[in-house]
Amino acid sequence: MKKELIVFTPESKPSEEEKNNIVKFLFEHLEKYGDSELDILKAVDYALKEYQSFGGLILTACINSELVGAVVINKTGMKDYIPENILVYIATHKNYRGKGIGKYLMQQAINLTDGDIALHVEPDNPAKYLYEKIGFTNKYLEMRFKKRK
Repeated sequence: MKKELIVFTPESKPSEEEKNNIVKFLFEHLEKYGDSELDILKAVDYALKEYQSFGGLILTACINSELVGAVVINKTGMKDYIPENILVYIATHKNYRGKGIGKYLMQQAINLTDGDIALHVEPDNPAKYLYEKIGFTNKYLEMRFKKRK
């Protein structure tokens, strides 16, 4: 099973059609662990510097021209006390799970980014085990305060 890796950056952006396909793919395949298409688009646009941001990168994996995996990484603009990158989204096509695509994308993301990477994962997400095997550790318990609108 030969995978094709495509890397998108602010200097090498996807077409509007490719960008929309990535957003739709992530929305569909993140399932209950995902966000709205609008929120996914915001992270994609941040990575591509479609508005003022630190940028990032988007990786896609294709098999026979079919999109089977995608990653969105945003740069934080920080260093040391906060990791330089945050892995915002990673998803594998539901028909290709367990075939090493998620691991492949994680390894490529690690290789292609400068600095450390943080990610958030829900405790019941099966991908948590992949992250631990790769070397991610749980240093903090995340807490959030939501302001009422």
